[in-house]
Amino acid sequence: MQWDLIIRNAKVFDGTGAPGRIGDIAVSQGKIAARGGRLPSQSNVQEIDATDQWLTPGLLDIHTHEDLEAELEPGLPEVTRHGTTSVLVGNCSIGLAFGNQRTADQDPIVDCFARVENIPKSVLSKAADKAIWRQPREYLAHLDQLPLAANMAPFLPHSMLRIEVMGLQDSISRQPTDMELQRMVGILEEAMDDGYLGLSTDGLPLHFLANAPNTNKRIPTQYATYEEYKLLTDVLRKRDRVWQMTPATDDSGLTARLFMLSSGRIHGKPLKITALAAIDSVNNRTNKARALLFANLLNSKALNGRFRMQALAAPFRIYSEGAVSPLAEANPLMRRLIETELEDCAARQRILSDPEFIEAFREMWNRGKSGFSVGHLRRLLRMENEFLTRDLNDMVIYRSTIQNWSGQSMAQLYQRYQAWLAHRDCIDDAEEARAFAAMGQGIRDDGEFFLGLLRHFDRDLHWYYVAANKDPEVVKKLLLHPRLLPGFNDSGAHVTNMAFFDGNLRALKIGLEDSEHGFSHMLKRLTREPAEFFGLDVGGLEVGDRADLVLFDPRRLSTYDGEASVQYTYRESFDCHQLVNRNNGEVQGVFVNGEQIWTEQGPTSALGKQRLGRALKAS
Repeated sequence: MQWDLIIRNAKVFDGTGAPGRIGDIAVSQGKIAARGGRLPSQSNVQEIDATDQWLTPGLLDIHTHEDLEAELEPGLPEVTRHGTTSVLVGNCSIGLAFGNQRTADQDPIVDCFARVENIPKSVLSKAADKAIWRQPREYLAHLDQLPLAANMAPFLPHSMLRIEVMGLQDSISRQPTDMELQRMVGILEEAMDDGYLGLSTDGLPLHFLANAPNTNKRIPTQYATYEEYKLLTDVLRKRDRVWQMTPATDDSGLTARLFMLSSGRIHGKPLKITALAAIDSVNNRTNKARALLFANLLNSKALNGRFRMQALAAPFRIYSEGAVSPLAEANPLMRRLIETELEDCAARQRILSDPEFIEAFREMWNRGKSGFSVGHLRRLLRMENEFLTRDLNDMVIYRSTIQNWSGQSMAQLYQRYQAWLAHRDCIDDAEEARAFAAMGQGIRDDGEFFLGLLRHFDRDLHWYYVAANKDPEVVKKLLLHPRLLPGFNDSGAHVTNMAFFDGNLRALKIGLEDSEHGFSHMLKRLTREPAEFFGLDVGGLEVGDRADLVLFDPRRLSTYDGEASVQYTYRESFDCHQLVNRNNGEVQGVFVNGEQIWTEQGPTSALGKQRLGRALKAS
């Protein structure tokens, strides 16, 4: 057999958890043709010397919204540069399986994605313009025609399924008829037969529609009853497919009933469920405890479930533009600001200047912070239900029009504001003094100061807050828990709020901190384990497997700093700025279907130009 490529002298880790071994790998026609300690030479074959490098299967990113990006930049550069060669899409009940679903007065892609995933409407409209197919089967065919640089495996998104059968307005205002339910079942069955991974739903109480008149309505999946979920998941259970779901954090009873659907002991056969998310919340330590409780309980012999919560391999750092933040959606007062159009600064100004709003905000901000009350006790015990911090010490400026504010906490600014009130000449920075003067003298506490910053700067004030996963040891424990899956990366979503494109790289670095064995074990968790759980033929290095490969520099990987990799950059394909991650040589090479798409120096000419990735189908 004539080979196209030989990678020599790499330490090869095959994704099984076995130790790495020095050897060669040959590629022919996009597949692994041979493996060995020293393969023979052939003429007219490209050879890569990978001495001191580690060779692995391509990584899986199991929670993304890269389906949108694929329509605008099919090379998917922000995930593939980190060694990810397969992405799961159609998560959180929203996706492109039914095309754009536009009508004369409805634009579901824009309506469902804009606030849920914090993506500008202009970007969503561009993606929706390209989504001209109508059926899930046609979407799979479309993916196979794109010059993808990564494989894509879609879920059937439940919100879009409801819209397809009921229309958008009816899907959020009434329950489906028996005939409509049966049509949903039929569409779902056909999609499973065509190779879809399963069904995605969502229950997070901070996921709202973005277009008038429905800005106070949640996305369609959240109006489904237990009976509807049960009927649809029975289809998945019969076919051994996966239910990707996000629990309703505001309804623990419903969440428990839905989780129990995984039990094979109760329902005759286990249902595979992957759920968001096992994270160590700063405000509520019980979130992690409940996640581990369900993971251990549902996968026990007593219940015989197949339940996997997803874990994030990083501090859960959320960036915000003024009031625009995914965590703020859970707060009814902050939500009023987010319900305005992104570019409508005047509307937010009116709200922020309203005396009734200010008083209501101050009452919310100060609730439970002092005195003898249940709220104060919950705060002390880290059992609050607030997603958003109410402590200026935790809120750090990332970017602003006042350059010397970068890296400072809002608490530091508040202290200087108070000093300015007492002694006007104590502020050396003229811009800062003008900002304080514009905010006025009537600010009574730190909560009102926060509102003053939002009122003065609006979206020009970029700040971040670490909402969860502050303790590295806890993060490591979650990533290595056998009943959890690493991969809550949300790649392709929250374009100005999150940057976890490198989540898999961060996980490998955590594994490597222990030893090579730790690296090998974490690699298995990012390749073979998720591939087996989702029923996908990727993540291996056996002869005959697709040649989706990654070369790592272990020395650079051992010192990789994911937080330092975050950049705020303009992306031409999106026509907007976005938070991304950019590694610095930790990944030496990425190959998809035997073609190199990344080198240490950057992308190759094949990235986004050749059809290398494919629509992955579950089996």
